[in-house]
Amino acid sequence: MGVVSARPSARELIEVVLDPGSFESWDEPADLSGHSPAYLEQLEAAAKRSGADESVLTGRGLMRGRPVAVLVSEFAFLAGSIGRAAAARITSAVRRATAEGLPILASTASGGTRMQEGAPAFYEMVRISRALMEHKAAGLPYLVHLRHPTTGGVFASWGSLGHVTVAEPGALVGFLGPKVYQALYDEPFPTDVQTAENLAEHGVIDGVVESVDLPVLLDRALGILVDPPAPPELARRTAATLPVSETVAEADGFVGGWDAVTATRRADRAGVREFLRFACSGTVRLTSADANVLVALTRMDGRPCVLVGQDRESDRPLGPAALRTARRGMRLAEDLGLPLVTLIDTAGAELSRAAEEGGLAGEIAQCIATMSTLTVPTVSALLGQGTGGGALALLPATTVIAAGHAWLAPLPPEGASAIMYGDTTHAPALATAQRIAATDLRAAGIVHHVVPELPDDTAESLTTALAAEIAHHLS
Repeated sequence: MGVVSARPSARELIEVVLDPGSFESWDEPADLSGHSPAYLEQLEAAAKRSGADESVLTGRGLMRGRPVAVLVSEFAFLAGSIGRAAAARITSAVRRATAEGLPILASTASGGTRMQEGAPAFYEMVRISRALMEHKAAGLPYLVHLRHPTTGGVFASWGSLGHVTVAEPGALVGFLGPKVYQALYDEPFPTDVQTAENLAEHGVIDGVVESVDLPVLLDRALGILVDPPAPPELARRTAATLPVSETVAEADGFVGGWDAVTATRRADRAGVREFLRFACSGTVRLTSADANVLVALTRMDGRPCVLVGQDRESDRPLGPAALRTARRGMRLAEDLGLPLVTLIDTAGAELSRAAEEGGLAGEIAQCIATMSTLTVPTVSALLGQGTGGGALALLPATTVIAAGHAWLAPLPPEGASAIMYGDTTHAPALATAQRIAATDLRAAGIVHHVVPELPDDTAESLTTALAAEIAHHLS
């Protein structure tokens, strides 16, 4: 693997990311007709200084043996700015990648549109975006790496359309460059806003990755997006005959309503993080560590999928932003033609003025509508608590699976008791009366399969048992 500098050139980055000797350039000489003599001098000087004939290099190569197309900015050429020739190069490469069925790896480093060419160059961002949307509509991956700096029209077009988007540490990433902001408003732009780390924390991008570590990330992502499923290895857990009656009956591996509630509220109950750790492989996390809904590309018993899971460890309530994150995962699965798995484990949605004004109910409805109309295989798994609209938002899959102690209710039993009796003391009785336990949900046709929980279950044994059942229904 090549050595990457602090600010790698386009060719250095290509050498780091692609298999040695595999790069094949797609670039034709730029058309310089119609430019002024002064601008031609600038272009000639930029070429001598950068060693490149334009601000973007395109071509194809191999990434750990997988054919891919690449689009890489050369910042040393007029600050990576995009004129008509560079835009035509990008659009042509995207269309060729689409025609050849290749994933695209893009790495940006640009101040945006080239000011010397004005509005015609500016409009090219539309053409680039249109070509990329056609590429994505063909179900082909588009992965983006934002280098320092990425601003303006580049960030507002092909820098922000990736299925997965990461940035290098400390990179300046933003729409309006700080120099332009200060010139327009006569004050400096707030510090620590347009940084890779801040944007990752706010969920604008998926993470911060050193250029030298890109091959590892890309190998994992392409392993999910390109490589075929592997043969299953996990053994499915055979359930006992499930009781079907109007009242909850207990059987081996299952519990009644209130016992289910107390079991899933235990601090040591396995959640989505344990599920990813023990039951998944090759995972690429697409949200920040403190998000209360996690989205990941992963493999479950050898089968690639998009996983959307509610995080019981988050100290944030499940609000509109979390549900938008969940919907992003649903759309990602549809875009990439991958199965969607949702893990439900929530004490309920946020109850606040901010949530109401942020459109919480509408976000729940949009999640239900989006998930209900996906064309890819979908599996929902009740992992633990299933409270209210926050649980319902991730439930409407083709196949619904529940852990033996999981449950689903319109409100926490204490909330239902408060409504009906004005106190919380009736919660245990209501947990039974409302038929919220996994066995009840199976009897009602809400859940299709229940995975029994064993007395000696650990986080690993429970999550792998669930994963075996989920993976069985992903094909």
